[in-house]
Amino acid sequence: MSVPADTRAQSSTGATAERRKLLILENDRALRRELEQIFSDLDVVCSEASEQTLALIRRVEPDVVLFDLGARDAAVASQSLELLRQILNLAPDTKIIAMTEQDGRDLTVQAVGLGATDFYHKPLNAAVLSIVVRRAFRIRELEEENGRLREQTGNMALEGIIGVSDAMRGLCRSVEKVAPTSATVLILGDSGTGKELLARALHRLSGRSHQPFVAINCAAIPDTLLESELFGYEKGAFTGAAKRTLGKLELASGGTVFLDEIGEMPASLQAKLLRVLQERTVERIGGREPVALDLRILCATNRNLDALIAAGGFREDLYYRISEVTIKVPPLRDRQGDCLLLAQFLLQQMAERFGKPSRGLAPDAIRAVQAHRWPGNVRELENRIKGAVIMADGAVVTASDLGLQDPGEDVEYLNLRMARQRAEVHAVRQALAMAKGNLSRAAELLGVTRPTLYDLLEKHHIKAAQFGKGAATAEERPS
Repeated sequence: MSVPADTRAQSSTGATAERRKLLILENDRALRRELEQIFSDLDVVCSEASEQTLALIRRVEPDVVLFDLGARDAAVASQSLELLRQILNLAPDTKIIAMTEQDGRDLTVQAVGLGATDFYHKPLNAAVLSIVVRRAFRIRELEEENGRLREQTGNMALEGIIGVSDAMRGLCRSVEKVAPTSATVLILGDSGTGKELLARALHRLSGRSHQPFVAINCAAIPDTLLESELFGYEKGAFTGAAKRTLGKLELASGGTVFLDEIGEMPASLQAKLLRVLQERTVERIGGREPVALDLRILCATNRNLDALIAAGGFREDLYYRISEVTIKVPPLRDRQGDCLLLAQFLLQQMAERFGKPSRGLAPDAIRAVQAHRWPGNVRELENRIKGAVIMADGAVVTASDLGLQDPGEDVEYLNLRMARQRAEVHAVRQALAMAKGNLSRAAELLGVTRPTLYDLLEKHHIKAAQFGKGAATAEERPS
């Protein structure tokens, strides 16, 4: 093989530094020129495949390599496969597209088996090849994004809490403020949002971190057993009570007790818990002497306690005792940007747990994760990732592996213009609602003039009249 002829495609301005790098390894000079023209919008380096190819890879650091394997010559094909393997060892993140003649299908199978991202069979079709190459660039971009997301998990809002959204950062700041105090905290949030994780963070950041953390799910223990589980009992207190047994509250003395699903606690135990909170003592079932307690109680529920209180299902005085500080955990759908971050973190975690190859998320999986509403919140995401890691056959996890529908290429979250438009509509509607339809007041809240507000109303087809009686009529619009 001859020494590579290194040529670089330049745009009319000569600027290539900002563009993605494509290395074309093709021994046919005429075909190299044709390929160079097809991808003139990219930063293209053309060369013959030779002994100097690895040096070229080190110097250029291409994102994608379009590599003609030379299928008609068995010796050349064998050398090409060996070179492909060496390229992947040197630059494992580089995406390689194996190109062969129509009769080289077996060779492309071997190339993909070695780690090539994709393949293309001649004759040359510029439109089809362009799709294949740009798909490889997109995969590279998504893997780089996955890598950035993994790095972010090392700098989360709070240790043990995965999230970079404003909602989660604000929540974690609240946890940091209340954790060092002795305040009783009520954590509210939908099922699967990670309320126990926050409770453990409160314990870990408190002065009781070296003492026990005892979690009790009030919905998982039968009512008849919950009392003895919490308060303990004396020998002979009831049939089967063969010895004195300490309750969870007593065992956790000095530490923290987390009462999950407090809204499911029966009314009879609510009164006893209220007494524990008021007097900081506990009486075992069948006992006569109160036992002093030194503990912090954290509670959580996904129930609407105000509605329960109104219906007589929860004591109002207990509610005030357990909610000295209330923390509300947002559902996953309201944590902008956290879904993909969590998915990538869980993917890596599950792969390590089950001894599976460290997989990434395919483009359709990323779109599906972003578009799904996640009614089961983080718990649903965790279960889907776990199942996908166990069952997936490919090198990456797809939307199908996750059991989700691919919403398609045109995902709104990738479109900055649409994101700005949604934010603009939301701001205008919110201002009109606050101003009860008064356009002058709404314009003042938005920091724009009335004519600008009129333009916004027309642009987004918003009717001011629906927000209140203060809306101007069409005749009021200045000319």
